[in-house]
Amino acid sequence: MILIDVLSRLVEIDTDLLLAVNGWRAEWADYFMFVFSGKWIWVPMYVSIFYVIVRNFNWQMALWCVIAVALTIIFADQVCATVIRPLVCRLRPTNPENPLSELVQIVNDYRGGRYGFPSCHAANTFGLAFFIFYLFRNRALNWFIMLWAVVTCYSRSYLGVHYPGDLLAGAFVGFVGASLCYWLFSRLCKYRRKESYEHIYVPIWVGGITISGILAYALVRAML
Repeated sequence: MILIDVLSRLVEIDTDLLLAVNGWRAEWADYFMFVFSGKWIWVPMYVSIFYVIVRNFNWQMALWCVIAVALTIIFADQVCATVIRPLVCRLRPTNPENPLSELVQIVNDYRGGRYGFPSCHAANTFGLAFFIFYLFRNRALNWFIMLWAVVTCYSRSYLGVHYPGDLLAGAFVGFVGASLCYWLFSRLCKYRRKESYEHIYVPIWVGGITISGILAYALVRAML
């Protein structure tokens, strides 16, 4: 009985947080969050991370590192989409079958899929972020990649397609996947972090330019 009451209260808090995030509206933010939440917009940043890996490791270690990153994403994505979602079956806030959908504001008619727990976006972005955090000893890059993952998650609640609880669960799955894959990579390749790396700030510059471009686009669209 106590457990049921606690779960009910957590669901209420989760719903209230979603409505609070989704309820704050600005026209420029609609455009910004919609584009920021996209997948393909971040390809240049992913390429820049690959560049830093290749620049600092020999080809064998770089290959294993890329494989480990890929496995992290695959683990995070499949655990969320294939294992947990079919078991939990929690409707997205924007799903028309969810009574809450009448209170959720939709951006560009985007509702996402049927189920949203856990969030694959959160799992994938935090999986990558935690792997980079483990891989490189660089405070600036670590802060940037974590902030990128957090804003990505925020954009999903802003768009109304995920409860905050979906995002926390997804982030945890990403953390587990990154921890496991990095542990295997470091043991197999006997990898030890260095104090400095060549061109380590390239992903920050590329990511920063991408964010600036998204913001400029959002502001221009809002003024038209």
